Amino acid sequence: MFGESIKYLEQMQQPFYAKFITVTNHFPFPLPEKDGDFPRATTENTAVNNYFATAHYLDQSLEEFFDYLKSSGLYDNSMIVLYGDHYGLSNSDNKSLLSVLGRDPDTWGDYDNAQLQRVPFMINMKGLKGGIQTQYGGEIDALPTILHLLGVDTTNYIQFGTDLMSSDHDQVVAFRNHNFVTPDYTVLDGTIYKNSDGTEVTLPSAKLKKQVATWQKQVTHELSLSDDVNEKNLLRFYTPDGFKPVDPSNFNYQSGYQQLIDIKNQLGTKSTSLFSQNGNQTTANLFKTDAPELATDKSDLTEVPKSKALKESNSDSSSSSSN
Repeated sequence: MFGESIKYLEQMQQPFYAKFITVTNHFPFPLPEKDGDFPRATTENTAVNNYFATAHYLDQSLEEFFDYLKSSGLYDNSMIVLYGDHYGLSNSDNKSLLSVLGRDPDTWGDYDNAQLQRVPFMINMKGLKGGIQTQYGGEIDALPTILHLLGVDTTNYIQFGTDLMSSDHDQVVAFRNHNFVTPDYTVLDGTIYKNSDGTEVTLPSAKLKKQVATWQKQVTHELSLSDDVNEKNLLRFYTPDGFKPVDPSNFNYQSGYQQLIDIKNQLGTKSTSLFSQNGNQTTANLFKTDAPELATDKSDLTEVPKSKALKESNSDSSSSSSN
């Protein structure tokens, strides 16, 4: 998918936004032997065993893609955000994972399951100071964080999340089932756990009870707002200054590739696409991979004549749907 996406990336006018949805590292985690020999775990659960192999496959795929971004020059002008959109293994599979983690099934509980709700969230950008951030947050906080790093003023925008880098960031993280996590406590169905050691707070003080009730009220309110937006389609009323309505008829995955080429041709010397900057030559040859699907034939990665573009795009739905 990364390799086939290049013909789209190099035709897009810069600056652009692109989103990739990788699915190999996804339940039930199947992976043919030809796609990697990373050792599987040896539990009784096939999904758990394959999880590690598919995670390794994704790591290798990302390395190849990063190498392309660097060799093509896109890397120097890009913010790259890597994140998981949900847990890896489900609660029903966690018990099978315990032998790998060195944990006793008899001591595993709801708090431990909640800990495995954590997902990776990494931002890579030239000039951005590296380091591990320890504040608590959810995916709802990704948008304001990214916009601020890009220098976009969000004062006049309505957003549910807050900037992870801000001292005013709200670290109460709501779960969809109304449970929540804070930097010090995890609250699951009314039971309070200390994050420091995972133990249950059996006799919470009056002060802690009051604080938990306040947090729970906040979480319930936030989830109700989210429900209202989704169930009542409230975004149709959200028209801040500078936003242009999107006409769905202008976007069609079957003709998207040809549309990019048409835009480039219309702009001529004003085109900012990587393809134009590279002297109207493809950069697909810069992508190096040992993937068996592409190891012997990369002819489908280059630009094709207009007469063939539409036909070609019909066979490229896997890559076009990722942008």
